[in-house]
Amino acid sequence: MQIISGTIIDPIARKTFGARLVISDTGHIQQIEQEMNPAPGYLLPGFVDAHVHIESSMLTPAAFARAALRQGTLAAVADPHEIANVLGREGVMLMIELARQTPFVFGFGAPSCVPATPFETSGATLDASNVEQLMQLPEITHLSEVMNYPGVLSDDPVICQKIVSAQRIGKPIDGHAPLLSGEGLKKYVLSGITTDHECVTVEEAREKIALGMTIQIRHGSAARLNDYFLPLIAEYPEQCMFCSDDIHPDDLLLSYINALASRALATGISIYDVLRASSVNPVRHYKLPLGLLQVGDSADFQRIDDLSQLTPTEVWLRGKRVCLNGHCDLPRGNPVVLNHFKAQPVTPSEFEVFAQPEDLLRVIQVHDGQLITHALQMPPLLSHSQAVTDLSRDMLYIAVINRYQQAKPSVGFIKGFALQRGAIATSVAHDSHNIVVVGVTRRALAAAVNQVIANKGGLSVVDADGTPLATLPLPIAGLISTEDAETVAHAYCACDTAAKVLGCALHAPFMTLSFMALPVIPELKLTDRGLFDVTAFTHVPLCV
Repeated sequence: MQIISGTIIDPIARKTFGARLVISDTGHIQQIEQEMNPAPGYLLPGFVDAHVHIESSMLTPAAFARAALRQGTLAAVADPHEIANVLGREGVMLMIELARQTPFVFGFGAPSCVPATPFETSGATLDASNVEQLMQLPEITHLSEVMNYPGVLSDDPVICQKIVSAQRIGKPIDGHAPLLSGEGLKKYVLSGITTDHECVTVEEAREKIALGMTIQIRHGSAARLNDYFLPLIAEYPEQCMFCSDDIHPDDLLLSYINALASRALATGISIYDVLRASSVNPVRHYKLPLGLLQVGDSADFQRIDDLSQLTPTEVWLRGKRVCLNGHCDLPRGNPVVLNHFKAQPVTPSEFEVFAQPEDLLRVIQVHDGQLITHALQMPPLLSHSQAVTDLSRDMLYIAVINRYQQAKPSVGFIKGFALQRGAIATSVAHDSHNIVVVGVTRRALAAAVNQVIANKGGLSVVDADGTPLATLPLPIAGLISTEDAETVAHAYCACDTAAKVLGCALHAPFMTLSFMALPVIPELKLTDRGLFDVTAFTHVPLCV
């Protein structure tokens, strides 16, 4: 038995009081006794990331857990969609197996859209029977984000069967429907989908809340928090959660869900409502086995000295103190390496683009901190009948290379990366995780891609002459490192710094790059099969 003293902030009873926690030998809260002179510090429930792709941290579950716990996050609702697109059911089971190496609470989803669309090449397929089998597992808490909202609206039998499987088992269904409104949104919600993390405007979020959805307010490494969503927490405390969606290791080591909670508190929102969004709502919605500082709960909580920062001095999990002053005692885990990588080296000539003077090129317009892009039409800069990059207009090459089978690279143009020389490439490319590269010359494109191929996945930055400047190998599915968070963060930061030395002005170049092949977020993206107009949901030619 253990006795823990402090000032409890209880978001369920909406009370703050001095107390002694009596923790049993089984790691549960046996009793809460009020105390007039408690020990210093506030005792709060642990934070929960309500929607995250662990693979985007490039860490194994055990390495992710060690970093997250230091920030007071004790649980994550994880969608293994990324590794499923590479390895299928075997990838989902690998993540579950690796998660068993840590007491951190993971609620995994059964990926609903693998492949995400029929418009790109992925490494695997999860059909309705695969999803139904996964839904039976206790580690699977929900059906992951239903990105194929056109399929829901058109009554596609495959996606509808997956939704019915989740409903029959009684597990919630996550959504993904940016800018969907009106009758289409009503049908989407009536199908049984309960959450959305892709709202673009407050008006969109209010419409979804009015229909009964829970809004996941997102702040990740690519999609930065829009503060205008925060007032929703005070207005609809039962229908808001926090999530990162995707977070890179360097950001994870600095802050996590605690940063969102701190920013919400700074706007004057009640700490009880903030804790509902950061703890209570996701625990209850996904039925996570995480305590909320109630008698009979697992003793999962954090001690915080300064409520303006929400950085824990202690973190307790399953009745044991696992973190003290930023040091985590949890095991590092034993990584298992699986992969699916068949791409062979490429040559500069494979990136040639021919055009005519009268042509207009469809160009992807990137916006820093956003996943949404815009479709531009720009005249080409020609050299010997070939469209080439134009630095004066920040018009660079972008290409996607199929990593699962030999195929000609898909090549287009992009604006917003601002590279002045060289190229950057990655095999973390949502959702199918082919290789995506942005660069100034065809020579640099080929060199960056070949560095990724040599490592069977990862990140690379090369200079104008093809000289490697930085690299991060990701041997597990071409997505995940076998190293700890500090090592991965150091290598990632080296790649990030090198990209910015080449001129890139984006806050997170590689996170942004990883979404340029995702054909489910508007407006224009590039898959291994060519340019894709997300609004029309069809491939379009490079030349207008």
